[in-house]
Amino acid sequence: MYAWLWRKLPGDTGAKLLGAVVLAAVAVAILWYVVFPLWEPAVTLDEVTVRR
Repeated sequence: MYAWLWRKLPGDTGAKLLGAVVLAAVAVAILWYVVFPLWEPAVTLDEVTVRR
């Protein structure tokens, strides 16, 4: 998959590297600001039960 993406990005090595970094940053931003907030109510990470 990464090789396919590398071949599809336009430009020389520097431009491809910059494009890959931008795509990764966009993916992280979408996860951070869209997916995780929608998923957070279903996953209760704040409610921890400690057994004795």
